[in-house]
Amino acid sequence: MKDEMKALLKSQDMCVLATCAHNRPHCSLMACTSNDEGDRVYMATLKNTQKYENLQANPSVSLLLDTRSHQGDSREKIQALTVTGTCVPMEEEAHSESVRERLLQKHPHISGLLNDSRVALLCVQVESFLLLRGALDAHFVKL
Repeated sequence: MKDEMKALLKSQDMCVLATCAHNRPHCSLMACTSNDEGDRVYMATLKNTQKYENLQANPSVSLLLDTRSHQGDSREKIQALTVTGTCVPMEEEAHSESVRERLLQKHPHISGLLNDSRVALLCVQVESFLLLRGALDAHFVKL
């Protein structure tokens, strides 16, 4: 089941990032990519955003990815993957450049963001997955 969850994560390039600070949740639609192992998710944001401010106060996050765009009208086949983890800005320049290239390859439309001097590259270290297949078929895996 864990391999199936990681495969779903690696197949998606958009997610909803949920952050929370001072008891106030905040959700953002994000372009994303994962590493080959499926245990890290990478995103980019400007440092002057609510999500970045929230991450500074509380690095615990939740991501939601789903297969809606791949299922057409067949709603009963939609799968939703909730990922929980810890998100931190990437500081290591060598690794940051490879992540920037990975994001740019999947999302050429965000090149302006990725080249902005105010950008922060984010890394979510995955702690758990919750896979839903319809309303009743749920599977939880802690990494």
